[in-house]
Formats: sequence, C-alpha cells, structure tokens
Amino acid sequence: MNQLQQKSSRIQDLQLSTELLRNKIVHHPAYEAIQDLDGIKLFMEHHIFAVWDFMSLLKALQIELTCTTLPWMPVGNADVRYLINEIVTGEESDIDQFGARKSHFELYLEAMNQCDASLTGINELHAKISQFSTIDQAIESANIPEAAKSFLQFTFEVIATKKPHIIAAVFTFGREDLIPNMFHTIVNDIHERFPNQVSIFKYYLDRHIEVDGEHHSHLALQMVAELCGEDDQKWEEASKYASRALESRIDLWNGVLEAIKQTEIA
Repeated sequence: MNQLQQKSSRIQDLQLSTELLRNKIVHHPAYEAIQDLDGIKLFMEHHIFAVWDFMSLLKALQIELTCTTLPWMPVGNADVRYLINEIVTGEESDIDQFGARKSHFELYLEAMNQCDASLTGINELHAKISQFSTIDQAIESANIPEAAKSFLQFTFEVIATKKPHIIAAVFTFGREDLIPNMFHTIVNDIHERFPNQVSIFKYYLDRHIEVDGEHHSHLALQMVAELCGEDDQKWEEASKYASRALESRIDLWNGVLEAIKQTEIA
C-alpha cells in the first residue's frame, strides 16, 4: 500500500469510527420538534453560537497553517493553504440574496432579526468578551443557554491545543453539513407560511449548501490526512476529538429539543 492509499484508508477508518455519532445528529429528534416559527427561533438562538465559533476554528487553522505575520514566507502545503484561505473568503465575504458582501455570521444575524429571534445571548457573549481577559471567562459569565456554553467551551479547548491536526479534525467532522435534508424541508414548509420572516434563513441554508458542497468537504478530509501523515498518535487524537466534536453537537441539539419542550409545557 503506497502512502496515498494509506492516508485514504486512515480517513475511511476515521469516518467509520464516527458514523454512529453522525447518524445520531442527522436523525436527532430536535428537527422533527421544530414545527412552527417559534421552533425556528429557538433553534437559531442556539445555533448562532455554532455559526460564530465556526469562524474561530477556521481562523485558528489559518493562523497555524498559513503565514499571518510579517515578513511573509510560504508555510506548509499549498493545497491546505488554498482550502483555508478559500473558506475564509467564503465565510467572511460571501453575498446575501441581494448580492451585497457580508459574512455568514452577519447574514445569520439578519435572519434572526427578520423572524424576531432573540439576539440577547450572542450580544451578551460579545459584550463579555470585551470585558474579560480570556474567552473562557467570557463564556462562563455570559447568560446564554447551557448547551451553547458547553459547545463553545469545547471549541476553544480545541483551539487552545494549537495542534493543527486536532483543530482540522474538529473543523472537518463537526461541520454544518450534518444538518439533514429533512430540516431544509421543514424550513421550506415554514417559509411557505411565513415568507416575510424566514426568507433570509432559507437563503442562508441554501447558500451554505451551495458554497460548502463536496469540494470543501473533500479538501477538508485531505487536510486531515496531510496533517496526520503517518503519525499514529496524531490519527488517534484526530479520531478522539472528531468524536468529541460530534458529541458536542448532539448536546447542542439536545439543548434545542429541551428548549422546545419547555415552551410546549408553558
């Protein structure tokens, strides 16, 4: 088996080891629980934290795998640099439905505003970040959903390792492509009833599929393979953290489901 085949085999092993967790996310009962506009709001009020911290994971990879200091020097693998820089451009400077440039995070905030979802949590977190010296202190002190708090704490624990293969594994296996087609169908149905309140969110989801696609997913897997190489310990760490990333996403969706159930009780 040559080096390329060996890397491909290791990636397949990693995919198989996380398949059960991925299926739990794709078939999570939180999706079916979202039946109306209020359910969409609760979902967004949790999901916004994943939309925001995804960018921090991406920026951590850009810092570790490309040159972000002066004087500039070529760093690492050109294919890996291409992947990171391409996704940064797409995430930070994409287009909205009118062709105006904005980040996916800013687009998501607009979607929340349109359907009157609360921005209190994400705004408070950002205010806390300016008040405290560490991100951990800001997250801990912010009045945000506990599931979102745990999700963020894991993300920044990963970033703090400063190990590109770990960050890349979490980035690759905990991505937004885990949102299933069923959820898009639910959003489309709600959009038909509330077109003036859900159109931006629908555009965000459609755009995400269009921009992300198989190309980025393939390159992300290639990035993990390049960073782990023939180092067994790196592959073990990548597998461990990929599983933890998926477990963290399940916990976030559990928080969404619990929030919906609480509103039904009330």
